[in-house]
Amino acid sequence: MELVQNVINQSQGRDRIFRTTQYVCALAVYALRNNSQRKELVVKLKSLEANMSAGRKLFRLGNAINAIEAAKRTMRLSDRVLCLCLTAANINRALYFICDNTLWAGNVGLLRNIDKERWSVSASRCYLLSLVASLTRDVYVISQLMVQRARDKHFRQKMNSHLNDNPEIAEVIIPHLDAFIFLLLQVFKSHPAVVIDTIKNICDLSIPLDKLGIYQSNAGVVAFCGLVSSLIGIVTLIQPKLRIKP
Repeated sequence: MELVQNVINQSQGRDRIFRTTQYVCALAVYALRNNSQRKELVVKLKSLEANMSAGRKLFRLGNAINAIEAAKRTMRLSDRVLCLCLTAANINRALYFICDNTLWAGNVGLLRNIDKERWSVSASRCYLLSLVASLTRDVYVISQLMVQRARDKHFRQKMNSHLNDNPEIAEVIIPHLDAFIFLLLQVFKSHPAVVIDTIKNICDLSIPLDKLGIYQSNAGVVAFCGLVSSLIGIVTLIQPKLRIKP
């Protein structure tokens, strides 16, 4: 109960709870879309989904400033690749929040005569670029961890032992490929934060890809991916050690 209270007390926690509820509703609407006996429930779920989305936009009003501050910090990283990826991700996140806030202002009547479709497309593009930069960081971190692990003498002995104990693998799979997969799985096992962040970014990727028409999928897939990403976000708030750094 205390963990739940800690999550609710954080602005990020409230946003992620709203996001989870939003995608649960969207997934339920997709599952019940052909059920004629549940039309009234579908209407209520759609209304709740819209309210959750509106509430999240209100929570995100100050996030552009936070993203800019994060970009300033990542620009000081000594690793050039991490510096470039994280700074690009944070700058695009800031632009995404600016577009999103503008849309919110237009929807509530604070701004008039704005091209909502254009701002929506711009927001999706910035969100996509931010996710691509974040995924590039994930791939880079995984590759660096694999290189470090491969240089470890004890691990090389363990990997050679694994290959020798499974001679049938070499007959079916290229030995180097099997060694690569073994190394990758060992890295994932010892660094769950990297795995979780990669899964989260991959799931989130389906949202802007669908909105921009680059890779369209059905509403159920988008809702499921959004739900998985939201649950991962809540887990990383409850267990900070599962949050990737930097």
